[in-house]
Amino acid sequence: MKLKVAVVGISLILLFLAAGLALQEETIKIGFFAPLTGFAAADGMSALRGAQIAVDFINEAGGINGKKIELIYYDDACKADEAAAIARKLIERDKVVIGISGSYSTPTRAAAAIFQEAGVPMISAYAIHPSIILTGELIFRVGLGAPVEGIAGAVLAVEKLGAQRIAILTMDNDFGVALSEWFKRKIEEINSKRVEAGMAAKQVEIVYEKRYPLGETEFRELLTAIKAKEPELIWATAYFHEAANIVSQARELGIEVPIIGQEGYDSPKFIELGGPATEGTIIVTDLNRDSDREIVRRFLEEYEKRTGIPADMVGASAFDAVQVAAYAIKVGGTEAEAIAEAINGIKDFEEAVTGPFYYFKDREAVRPVEIQIVKGGEFHYFMTFTDPEVITPPAL
Repeated sequence: MKLKVAVVGISLILLFLAAGLALQEETIKIGFFAPLTGFAAADGMSALRGAQIAVDFINEAGGINGKKIELIYYDDACKADEAAAIARKLIERDKVVIGISGSYSTPTRAAAAIFQEAGVPMISAYAIHPSIILTGELIFRVGLGAPVEGIAGAVLAVEKLGAQRIAILTMDNDFGVALSEWFKRKIEEINSKRVEAGMAAKQVEIVYEKRYPLGETEFRELLTAIKAKEPELIWATAYFHEAANIVSQARELGIEVPIIGQEGYDSPKFIELGGPATEGTIIVTDLNRDSDREIVRRFLEEYEKRTGIPADMVGASAFDAVQVAAYAIKVGGTEAEAIAEAINGIKDFEEAVTGPFYYFKDREAVRPVEIQIVKGGEFHYFMTFTDPEVITPPAL
């Protein structure tokens, strides 16, 4: 009798285990990592919220071919070693079919190498460094890369705002250096074309250039030196903490020329920390808050409803990364090569908040570049670049 009870018990356990395995097979696992603690936590949390909204939208609409998405996420604290360890965990233990980076360039570069080596696709939501995409044929990016962002910034500064004397402040990390390098390359190209056209007198001059460390809070000495050079515009790479200090201290010193920032400024925290001094700041970014596209309005409303604060490009880009991953799995299945082929085959993808994505070139989304300006304590539309010469990622 005891033997029969034992057999029945074991059978029930096996039945429950089988049911559990069957349930797991009903979900499609997507891996995600972002800095949920540390100096970049505001961006990391925004990225996670954006990704979760996309998962909820997709699951509410029936999932992917009848299966729900399961988002498995971890905190990388914006550290390369943490991101690499998380990538291994997502691949080896969690068995994700694709990974998404909601993190900065340095952690994303580290994780990308792990995903590529393991043969699992990965999408960078917003990390900009060019080398991320060069990791291999399974690594993609939906946000702007540094080359496009830097090129757009230079065209904005020179051809749209008419600056000929420019000062450059560069945050000394992967993000800041890459942006300024491509900004300067485009300035050099513009100067060469002006010389060829007999417009040598219209050449753009870099009147000041300095690097500063990540986490810097005191910019008055640098800004005083900039003021003495009488620039017509300042290009300053920064995350929102540094950016708020740069613009507030610049205005305090009586510097009134336009300050152009990038996606690192694109956070409600920049306006909160910088206050009235942020008015008029222009940024090169991914998200147009004033768009009338349905997916944009729906995302912005849902994000603010859940968080109580306006969305930023980080959250929107993470949303888009999940959208692209889901589309690729729906079209190609869960095998790595099929996912990669589906992403590479995307044309006129309208389900992207920061899109539409016209197509992918060398695993990067080719899409509009948005220029936003701070007006009335909020980011608003300034202009949009759609010119292929600006928005198409250059050969690396």
